[in-house]
Amino acid sequence: MKPQDAPRDHGDSDNMTSEQSLLGNGYINGFSRDDKVVSKTDFQYATASETGLDGPNQILQTDVDATSKAEGRVRIKINSEDVDKFQPMSVPGLLMKIAKQCPNQIALVSRAGVDGRKTTYTYRQYETEVRVVAKAFIKLGLKRHHSVCILGFNCPQWFISDLAAIYAGGFAVGIYTTNSPEACQHCADSSRANIIVVEDAKQLEKILQIKKNLPHLKAIIQFEGIPKEKDVLSWADVLDIGRAESDDRLDSVLRSIGANECCTLVYTSGTVGHPKAVMLSHDNLLHDSACIVKTIHLKDECEVVVSFLPLSHVAAQVVDIFMCMTAAATVYFADKNALKGSLVKTLTEARPTAFLGVPRVWEKIYEKMQDVARSNGPIKTWIANWAKAQGLYYNMNKMNGVDYKHWGYLIAKWLVFNKVKSTLGLDRCKIFVTAAAPLSTEIKRYFMSLDIPIMEAYGMSECSGAHTLSSNERYRLGSVGPVMKGLGTKLDNPDDTGEGEICMGGRHVFMGYLDVPDKTKETKDDNGWLHSGDLGRIDVDGFLYVTGRIKELIITAGGENIPPVQIEHTLLSELKVLSNAVLIGDMKKYLTVLVTLKTEMDSETGAPLDTLASETKEWARSIGSKSETVTDVLRTQDPCIYKEIEDAIQRANTHAISNAQRMQKFRILPHDFSVPTGELGPTLKVRRNVIYKVYADLIEDMYK
Repeated sequence: MKPQDAPRDHGDSDNMTSEQSLLGNGYINGFSRDDKVVSKTDFQYATASETGLDGPNQILQTDVDATSKAEGRVRIKINSEDVDKFQPMSVPGLLMKIAKQCPNQIALVSRAGVDGRKTTYTYRQYETEVRVVAKAFIKLGLKRHHSVCILGFNCPQWFISDLAAIYAGGFAVGIYTTNSPEACQHCADSSRANIIVVEDAKQLEKILQIKKNLPHLKAIIQFEGIPKEKDVLSWADVLDIGRAESDDRLDSVLRSIGANECCTLVYTSGTVGHPKAVMLSHDNLLHDSACIVKTIHLKDECEVVVSFLPLSHVAAQVVDIFMCMTAAATVYFADKNALKGSLVKTLTEARPTAFLGVPRVWEKIYEKMQDVARSNGPIKTWIANWAKAQGLYYNMNKMNGVDYKHWGYLIAKWLVFNKVKSTLGLDRCKIFVTAAAPLSTEIKRYFMSLDIPIMEAYGMSECSGAHTLSSNERYRLGSVGPVMKGLGTKLDNPDDTGEGEICMGGRHVFMGYLDVPDKTKETKDDNGWLHSGDLGRIDVDGFLYVTGRIKELIITAGGENIPPVQIEHTLLSELKVLSNAVLIGDMKKYLTVLVTLKTEMDSETGAPLDTLASETKEWARSIGSKSETVTDVLRTQDPCIYKEIEDAIQRANTHAISNAQRMQKFRILPHDFSVPTGELGPTLKVRRNVIYKVYADLIEDMYK
C-alpha cells in the first residue's frame, strides 16, 4: 500500500503529447495536474548484476516482465524523473539496514503469555532471530524457491518465520487458519513446501491429516506450547538448531538473492477452482510499502500499529510486516479474539498512530457506539448531536480544501471527540484506513462526525496490496482515493460515460501466478498492465471510484448488465437492521434479494446466534412485532417485519435507473453471515459463490 516510482507504458502515438495520450486514452498518471506527466520513454531498467552473487540487493539478469516459474525473475522499471525514486532492495537488505540504523527501536510487542508477560523485540533482536531461524530452515532442508507455509494467528513467530523463509532463499506462504485440511494441502503442495509452521495442536492436526500427500515436506514446527507428536519441532528446538549453525550457508544464500525474484506467495480467494499463488517479488512488496509510508506521511521510529487482520491476506502483510519495517515502526499483536470483541483492549494498550480495519471492523465499532448512544440521557444526546454536527461540518470542509478550525469544532473536540478516541484507544491515531471491501458512506459520515475521517485504500493481491490510498489531505466520500504517486492507472475500454476496467501499472504489479502461465497472461498484459476485473471511473481531480466488478456483473435474461454492490448498499441504507443484502438475477427475468437481520454473535466462535440484536429487537417493538429470534420471524412470516423490508425495497427501487434494476422479491435467511458459517471469507468479504450454492433452493423458490 505505498508510493514511489513505477513503469508507464502509455502507448502514446508519436504525433501526440504525453498528456493528450494519457488523458485521451483513459489513463491517469497518478500526479496532480500541476505535475509533469511522465512519457512512455521516461523509465529505465534497473541494472542487473553481472555475477549474480552480489546479493541481497542485486538485480538478477532477465529480459522478461512476467513469469510463472518459481525460479523466475522480472525486469524492474524505474521512473527516471522521480527525484525520490525508491532504489530496488531486497527484504533482507531492508531489515539489515533498519536493524543497523535503529538497533534499539522496539519492533515487536507480543500479546501477554499465560504468565501475563509480554515479549518485546528491538530491531536488532528481530533481525538476529530472523537469521537464527533462517539458518535452522536451511539445516532442516529448505531449498531455494521452495516454501515455508505458516498457519497461525498473528504473533512475532509468524513475522519471524515469514522473514526467515525469505532470508533462506525460499517463499513465505501464509495459510488462513480457517482453511480445511484439503485447502491447506493445495497451498503446501503447489508451493512445494519443505517446512510448515503451525501455531498449536488444532492447526497441527490439519497438517498431520495431509502430511502423507506432501512429497516435499521435511519438517513441521509448532511455535506455541510443546508439541506432543514426536516428529514435530517446538520453537525452542528451531532456535537451538539455528544457533548451532555457522553463518556460512546463510550468507551464501543471501549473496544469491535478487530484488527482482519472488519472495512471497499470496493465495487468492479461489472463487473459481483452486486458489492461485500470486508471486510477489522483494521489489513489489517494498516499493508498495514505501509508497504507503510516503502517501500517509509516516515518520521513522515514531509509528505504532496493531496487528490483528489475517496475515495470509496481502493487506495485513504489506502493512504489518513491510510498511512497519520501512518506517521502523512498533507492532503490537492483538489476541485471537480481536475480531470477536477484544480488539479495543489491545488498542487502548498500544494506542496506535495508524489503524487499518476492514469494513466489518468499522461496522462493529459503529454498532457498539450506537448501543452506547441509545443509553444516553437527553442532555448527553443533545451534546453528542451538536458535537457531531461540528465534526461533520469541519471534516466535510477539510475534504473540500477548507481546513478551518471553527470554535465550535474546537469545543466539540475537547468535550467529545478526544474522549471517544481515548475510549477506543485511538487518541494518538493520525490516519484511519479501511480496505478489502466497500464501506458504506453512511458509516464513513458517522465516523467523520466524530473527527475520525476514514481513508480508503484500494488494491489487490496482484498489486502487492494498495494501488490507491486517500490521505488526510486528499480524500473524497465514495472514492477509493487517488492513485499513489509514481504508480499508473488506466481505464480499459471506457464507455461513453468514462467508465472502464481499472488497470494498474507500477513496480508493485506482481510477477505472475505460480505455474499458471495462461492466467498470468490474462491478468498481466504484454505492456505490464494489471487488469483488475473492477469497473471504475476517475474524476477531474484524479480520484478513483470503483463502480462494479466485471465478473460480479449480473446479466439478466433480457441482457441488462447490472452491478449488484450499489443496489445492495442502497437497500441496506434504507433499513439499518439488515446486516447483509445479496442481489440475485444472473440469467433471470428479474432481480431478487437475500437479506439477513442483525443478530447477536457467539463471543467465542464468532458464529451468529438466533437471537435478534438489541437494536433489531428495539426496532421490532417499534413496528409492533413480538419476534425475539430469526426463527420467530420465519416461523410466523412476521407481517410487521416483512412489510418493513418490502417498504425498504420499494424505497431503494426509487433509485433504480431502469426497471431491470428494480428488486421484485426477497427472502430472509435463517442466520446472519459469518466466517464459521462460510458466507464471509477470512477478511470478512461476502463470498457470493458460497451463498448462491448454499441457498440455491431458496433462490429458485423466488423464480417459480
